[in-house]
Amino acid sequence: MPRDRPLCALSISQINICGVSRNRVLPEAQANNVKKIVPRPLSRVNGWSPPLHSFQAISWTTSLVMFVAAFGIFIPFLPRSWKYAAYVVSFVLLMGGLSLFHLIVHLVATTIDPADTNVRLKKDYSEPVPTFDRSKHAHVIQNQYCNLCEVTVSKKAKHCSSCNKCVSGFDHHCKWLNNCVGSRNYRFFFCSVASAAVGVLIVMVILLYVFIQYLVNPDELRTDPLYKEISAENIWLLFLPLWPVPVKTPVVLSIMVVVFLLAIASFVLLGHLLIFHFYLIAKNLSTFDYMMQPRFQRNSHSAEKKELPLRKKGNLSQEKSSNLNWSQCSPRMESQKFLLSALPPKSNTGFIAPAPKTPPQ
Repeated sequence: MPRDRPLCALSISQINICGVSRNRVLPEAQANNVKKIVPRPLSRVNGWSPPLHSFQAISWTTSLVMFVAAFGIFIPFLPRSWKYAAYVVSFVLLMGGLSLFHLIVHLVATTIDPADTNVRLKKDYSEPVPTFDRSKHAHVIQNQYCNLCEVTVSKKAKHCSSCNKCVSGFDHHCKWLNNCVGSRNYRFFFCSVASAAVGVLIVMVILLYVFIQYLVNPDELRTDPLYKEISAENIWLLFLPLWPVPVKTPVVLSIMVVVFLLAIASFVLLGHLLIFHFYLIAKNLSTFDYMMQPRFQRNSHSAEKKELPLRKKGNLSQEKSSNLNWSQCSPRMESQKFLLSALPPKSNTGFIAPAPKTPPQ
């Protein structure tokens, strides 16, 4: 019986039932074999062009939390003399000055189009970017001509794969702005980072003062007139003086810890980024140049290693050729060798060989 199974399977496979070919492929299989046509991407104009990045939402949420926590919760805890000074100074510097300045430069850095001048003048952002063919071109930009943007660009322009366009004076693609940083918006980006770092530092100082004062003398944080109506010491009022919200001490401490940890993380990131860009400005470098330095160094070292054997071979060939020319140009050396070999080994006879003359130049 097992020997008959292959024959049965073969006979069944050869039967053409109802004229249907046994080589027919199901529609699902045909759909799987067909290559999906991916639409070509469009060039992004600025940081508000889709797709938006998650880091962009994180930065705006963090800024909002810092602002609400500072002005709505912790500054009202300060003593009356400190409170008025903090409100005036913080309103002038943070709200009216630093915060407003940060908001403006952040919006400008996000909204501005950092593309090269010819890209902004000649390129149609509604048309998709052509597919780069490496069989035709070795690089995207060759001889200051971009094969994707199809325009002539400046020397320091680079084609950003995230924005799908050439950026003038390309520095890097910032995920927090969701926009490229180039020569057109670098100053706004730098001012945004610097103002954010200073603002977070001020919030950290206020939080430290409130926490230390809570440990030393909590009554100094309850100087608002509305606290006269509250007898319990573990009740605190938030969002004074406009919308007082009573909460217990663990809630206030939890908010303080969360905001302080968020402020530390933000200050570390912003401080590191600020110091790094101070270094780049001092060295007259861009972020792209700094990132490409190791590759340039590796290429230079590999080129030097390739040149060293060639130089050694060239020196050896020059030495051989000079020795050959010298032997050919001084036949007296051969005669002297012949005379020395003709003398017996124990002979005391000797002669003074004349000094060889230099070959004529």
